[in-house]
Amino acid sequence: MNEQLVANTFLYLTNAIVFGVLSFLLWQFYRGFGSKHVRLWQFSLQALTTSQLAMCVKAYTVLSSPTSLSQVLLEGIYQSSYFVFVCLFLIGLYIAQTQKSLARKHIVVITGVSFLFAWLITLIYAFADGHVYDRFFMRETVPQFLFGIAYIGMAFFSYRTPPAHVSSRIMQISFVIYGLRYFVFSMLSTVMIAEVWFSHVIRFFNFFDIGSHAVIGFSMLIWMQGAERATAKSATNKAQYLGRHDSLTGSLNREQVMEKMPELMRTAGLNGKKLSIFLLDIKRFKFVNDTYGLKTGDFILGEIARRLRDSLFQPQIVGRLSGDSFVYVFEFEQRQQIPRALSHLHELIARPYQYDGQDIMLQCSIGYSFYPEHAEKAETLLQLSNLALFHAESRNEASKQYSDDMQVQGRHLLAMEKAIKLAMERDEFELYFQPQLNLLTNKLEGVEALIRWNHPTDGLLSPDRFLPDIDALALNSVFDNYVLDKACRAIARWHQAYHRWITVAVNITAVEFQDPKFVSKIQTLLLRYDLPPNYLELEITENVVMTDLQSAMDTIVELQTMGIKVSIDDFGTGYSSLAYLRNLPIDKIKIDRSFVNEMAENDSDLTIVKSMVRLSHGLGKRVLAEGVETQTQLDILRTLNCDAVQGYFISKPICEADLVKYFKR
Repeated sequence: MNEQLVANTFLYLTNAIVFGVLSFLLWQFYRGFGSKHVRLWQFSLQALTTSQLAMCVKAYTVLSSPTSLSQVLLEGIYQSSYFVFVCLFLIGLYIAQTQKSLARKHIVVITGVSFLFAWLITLIYAFADGHVYDRFFMRETVPQFLFGIAYIGMAFFSYRTPPAHVSSRIMQISFVIYGLRYFVFSMLSTVMIAEVWFSHVIRFFNFFDIGSHAVIGFSMLIWMQGAERATAKSATNKAQYLGRHDSLTGSLNREQVMEKMPELMRTAGLNGKKLSIFLLDIKRFKFVNDTYGLKTGDFILGEIARRLRDSLFQPQIVGRLSGDSFVYVFEFEQRQQIPRALSHLHELIARPYQYDGQDIMLQCSIGYSFYPEHAEKAETLLQLSNLALFHAESRNEASKQYSDDMQVQGRHLLAMEKAIKLAMERDEFELYFQPQLNLLTNKLEGVEALIRWNHPTDGLLSPDRFLPDIDALALNSVFDNYVLDKACRAIARWHQAYHRWITVAVNITAVEFQDPKFVSKIQTLLLRYDLPPNYLELEITENVVMTDLQSAMDTIVELQTMGIKVSIDDFGTGYSSLAYLRNLPIDKIKIDRSFVNEMAENDSDLTIVKSMVRLSHGLGKRVLAEGVETQTQLDILRTLNCDAVQGYFISKPICEADLVKYFKR
């Protein structure tokens, strides 16, 4: 009997040591992985170690009365630890297989309930000497039945879940065996507990449990190793994927496009087909990011990539080269397919993007080249398509095919870009000012700022020599800010030197006026030079307004709220629509010189000017006529009650040194 007692004690102590070591190994895995289920399994093995230590002490003191306080405490520690072990093990397995996380408070509640239930069944009949069978039923039959349900349920759940590793299959089989083992024991303990041979059954199941716990522990380790290999493989696959694809849209990146193109070109040549290399650039995408947020912009980029991949022309390559620039390559046999492809691509991009309850509309510019017609190298083809795209954007065209003369223009623009940026750094640009005469007071009303370039070798250059290049290079916004800064600096300088505030009108391009940060930029300039806002006037064209009427109106209202004047320049040459003036909150309308030039000889022009003046006054807006070059034109405008004029008859554009002579007089 003593030998059996020592053997049982040693067996449980050995199990406690083994499970303690396994718990330590899981802790090491947790430090490396940081996974929640690993932490739960570590705690579960710690609980199992505690239960085995309790059984070790209990086996050593087996001759003590089962109703003694020490035996009841040992039984409670064993039961509660084992319940916690089963509970945490199954929760960890659920998280590991589903990759879903349970809230910490839910895990604490579930574990706490199982802990209290274990102590409850331990304390029932704990000190009643005459209730041996009842005590056995509560401590053995009921828990084993519950464990059987738990393991069979988990086996069924694991079977329905795709296996993560080979250890998951081992656990599925083990759970079925464990569940049957607990069900069998609970039934036998109910009907056969009085049989003499039942004590041998109990001893057999004790040894079976020791082996099954070892299987569970080592299955956890196998799972950890499988998870580590899967993580490493996933990281490798992800690195390989990201090496070939754009992480945001899933499209090929530039490197992979360049790698795939030669093989595609070779295959097309063997099949007697050609390739079309389209480069797409999304218009005003920065405006979307600034207005709707980066998250919306990311969604749109992903949606564009998906539309391109799923397009009817079945592209061989869809890649994202950078930002909002995409490459689209497909095979064709007949040149007639190209216009249809272009139309299809523009329709794909123009289709509304629905995000967060909003419909966002976009358009794109496309530049394209052909293989083998234009080049036989992938890098060259992309460069040529990019050059065609540049020409499309600079000329505000939807699509542009590469042609040989673009190379000359491209080299010219590259040289001009460097020269213009250097000129701004050296402040080679100079403002000239054209006075504006108030016809009611016959006094200077203000001046319009006009830019000239004091070129170090070519002398004084007029705007037509460099503004088209600035527009083609998309430097409008930078240049507008440069001119605005110079104009505001001049206003402040004149006031300091001559104690006079002079209104300066500055032309603003569509790109800068549609910038969401435009108003804040103006506020910064006014604060920097301490200027009253009513001495800065901004001139925009009709086309700028009509491109996005609502946005333009909102910007104008903000500017007017600040006290800045806004006028429509070259009125009548754009959309030639007078109706929108009713709601447009502008201060002044500038009649284009084309109507003033022949006003004295052409009755139609005279009628148009008269109508413009009358309508503008009726809407409460002032009128300034441009291009006044004769006394006759001036007299007619006085007769028509025009508010102000400018032109060579009043004064040609003059430099600042000549303008300040007016102030001195």
